[in-house]
Amino acid sequence: MLNEKVVALLNQQVNKEFYSAYLYLEISNFYDSISLDGFANWFMIQAQEERDHAMLFYRYLLNNGIKVQLEAIDKPDKVFADKKAPLAATLEHEMYVTSLINDIYAAAYEARDFRSMQFLDWFVKEQGEEEKNANDLIAKMELFGDDAKSLYMLNSELAARVYSAPSLVL
Repeated sequence: MLNEKVVALLNQQVNKEFYSAYLYLEISNFYDSISLDGFANWFMIQAQEERDHAMLFYRYLLNNGIKVQLEAIDKPDKVFADKKAPLAATLEHEMYVTSLINDIYAAAYEARDFRSMQFLDWFVKEQGEEEKNANDLIAKMELFGDDAKSLYMLNSELAARVYSAPSLVL
């Protein structure tokens, strides 16, 4: 049986991951609206990843006999002034998600819920990758974003990203 506090945090994380998907869909919409289809593709795939993350939490709870409590998903409230703003919002959001994962992990540690800690290990690693990806995109935009040819090449690079489902075994 999972600890009550850990269950509540895991349940909340399902909703937070779905919100992340919404946020990245909104960012994809933004980039589509300014004809940066590679950036739009990159964030569309990011939204797919976030939906998968939500479903991993969902399945983990179900596999442990917990009924998942789905909540309303907030509409993203970000308004982007330029092509760099979504990238900063992405880093900020990923740092927030990292803090949420850390909070769940800390609660699991306190409860000596080793099963949940093992489950969360993958997400801890994943958040490190997510923050690095966000930082890398910011750095590339700062280097190349003001030069049309370089931005075109960066956009083309991001257009080549393909979706790959996570391989976490529950």
